[in-house]
Amino acid sequence: MIEPIGNQYVVARPVYSANAFEEEHKKKHRYHKTFLDHLKGCCSCSPQKAKRIALSLLPIASWLPAYRIKEWLLSDIVSGISTGLVCVLQGLAYALLANIPPSYGLFAAFFPIIIYFFLGTSRHISVGPFPVLSVMVGTTVMRLAPMADPAAMDFSNSSMSNESLLNEHKVMVAATVTVLSGIIQLLMGLLQIGFMVIYLSESLISGFTTAAAVHVLVSQLKFILQLNVLSYSDPFSIFKVLNSIFTQIEKTNIADLVTSLIILFILFVVKEINQCYKAKLPVPIPIELFMTVIATGISYGFDFENRFKVAVVGKMKRGFQPPITPDMKIVEETIGDSFSIAIVGFAVAFSVATVYSLKHDYPIDGNQELIALGLSNIFTGSFKGFASSTALSRSAIQESTGGKTQVAGILSASIVLIVILALGFLLEPLQKSVLAALALGNLKGMLMQFTEIRRLWRKDKYDCLIWIMTFIFVIVLGLALGLAASVAFQLLTIVFRTQFPKCSTLANVGRSNIYKNKKDYSDLYELEGVKIFRCSSPIYFANINFFKQKLIDAVGFSPLRILRKRNKAVKKIRKLQKEGLLQVTPKGFICTIDGLKDFDEELDNNQIEELDQPINTADLPFQIDWNADLPLNITVPKIELHSLILDFSAVSFLDVSSMRGLKTILQEFIRIKVDVYIVGTDDDFIEKLVRCEFFDDEVKDSIFFLTIHDAVLHILMKKDYSTAKFNSSQGKGIKLDCTINTYGGLHNQGCKVPIETKF
Repeated sequence: MIEPIGNQYVVARPVYSANAFEEEHKKKHRYHKTFLDHLKGCCSCSPQKAKRIALSLLPIASWLPAYRIKEWLLSDIVSGISTGLVCVLQGLAYALLANIPPSYGLFAAFFPIIIYFFLGTSRHISVGPFPVLSVMVGTTVMRLAPMADPAAMDFSNSSMSNESLLNEHKVMVAATVTVLSGIIQLLMGLLQIGFMVIYLSESLISGFTTAAAVHVLVSQLKFILQLNVLSYSDPFSIFKVLNSIFTQIEKTNIADLVTSLIILFILFVVKEINQCYKAKLPVPIPIELFMTVIATGISYGFDFENRFKVAVVGKMKRGFQPPITPDMKIVEETIGDSFSIAIVGFAVAFSVATVYSLKHDYPIDGNQELIALGLSNIFTGSFKGFASSTALSRSAIQESTGGKTQVAGILSASIVLIVILALGFLLEPLQKSVLAALALGNLKGMLMQFTEIRRLWRKDKYDCLIWIMTFIFVIVLGLALGLAASVAFQLLTIVFRTQFPKCSTLANVGRSNIYKNKKDYSDLYELEGVKIFRCSSPIYFANINFFKQKLIDAVGFSPLRILRKRNKAVKKIRKLQKEGLLQVTPKGFICTIDGLKDFDEELDNNQIEELDQPINTADLPFQIDWNADLPLNITVPKIELHSLILDFSAVSFLDVSSMRGLKTILQEFIRIKVDVYIVGTDDDFIEKLVRCEFFDDEVKDSIFFLTIHDAVLHILMKKDYSTAKFNSSQGKGIKLDCTINTYGGLHNQGCKVPIETKF
């Protein structure tokens, strides 16, 4: 019964152990589905289920019929044109990151949008090239592309130049990796295992993308400076590239360097203006487009290619390339790289999609996103594109310019299509250093993530450590190995947190039903001989020994040591009593010898297993008070503890290995006459203990109580502490019923109670 009184409440109920509560409140029978039930449900079919599956696999069938033409079309047109212009430029720029000719970047900017329009569940993200994925593809390309001997490649057309042969092979590697990563994403989506992305935490993704941005920065220096720098894919590759750059820095093309610096300066200034005045500007200033048009015109008008020997985009073939079949030899060597690309691509796209879905209040499906991205990559790779995800800046433009649905995406693909079919030749004089500068101009958001370190350090040291170690791993080991090492380190921190959990000793605060860490409060109340111990993590094989040690530290003694000492003492007392050397009087023991021989100690140590058994004094004609004085030379540590309460409210599971260790330590306490109570456990926890045959004649299921306060009141009644501690003058048949108020008072009220709770 609960009686609210202002900002106080009065609770009157019996003291409940888990068994008593089960007897009074019967649980409903619940049918738990088996694996066969789930399998049957998956294999069953009905018209409603077929329709639901069809709509989930083809999301466009859900939102397109509900499209509001009058309200959304104009916004989608404006957004589509703005985003399409950015798609063209980023496709060209990010192709350099993938180490393939820039024209192939247009394919990577076109095909993913078409596939995602039909299969994607997000209405606002712009799929296409992403700098981090482009660098990961480029790393794989340079690892497998034969740099030294192009003639060794298996190409039959002898009229092709060595450079053309090399570019064709690079495109084949990039396309094969893209198709394979798409197949991996598609399989993950069909198998409904999109949950794997949860192993990439926010801190890990932030650290990874920041390190990847540094890789992008370093990889573009050779285009900005126009240096002939070999690419590396092994660990420490970034340092090898920097060493190669600095050893030939005197060969820098000044025209490319000056152009890049001017472009970067203007980009940063205008982007800051866009950010500061985004509320007033109808659309962000398309500075990338302006810079591209101006740079292309200047390069063409002043003939930069011949006068200053700058590297330009070069020949842009009109139309699409014929589809290709992935090279199986490349597939065998790039499975690991493709898996990393698939995971990172999905993680980034799903994270951005989640942000916009929450902002605009519509659902997204992670598994369907995997299917959409997987088919996008398969289709893109087949037409000589490279891996796609979503670029943060491009998606922000699509959403901020008023995009409502993926109609804006299909319109942006139309802009890319126009460039592929008709206008590509206009970009042929464009310097590669300008594309490199455009790529670097979009890295500001990623590089600014360095500020996350300070924020994470204040909030959570473990997350900060994950960020730092992820950054170091990716910088040193490269993108693929660095990601694998980062995930392993992140999982290791989780193991570390649970392996060394925070354990604490609790005490009553304000004599209410509230129990807190005794180190944090001054107004505390502790029952004599009662210790309350809390463990704040699951207990399993890796931390059971740590749990034991913390519990021993909390109570102040080792129960096993006390048990062995008492068993030794019983053996000595039994021997003295049999030999007539020990007499018992009302005043205590009388021993007729001065000491005991040393060989008794050696004998006990050789029978150590016997000392761990329960203390047996049934054959003695007297009872031993272990806190009283024992006969001469028999010393046993005295303990004041008589009750131990284990708060397992934060213990979510217990494995078989730790179950054995927990039972051992409970038996040790019980054998030295310390009552043990476990509180706060879930019903499933107790059911698992029953299934594993945890309980026996010593450790019984009656040790479980609902709350700490239930266990404390049970101890008070069992030990008859009511008179001593609360100055209560209750008569027989009256229970100790606690009234708790917000001022922390604890009072006694007489009332009729069930027999279980009477003194």
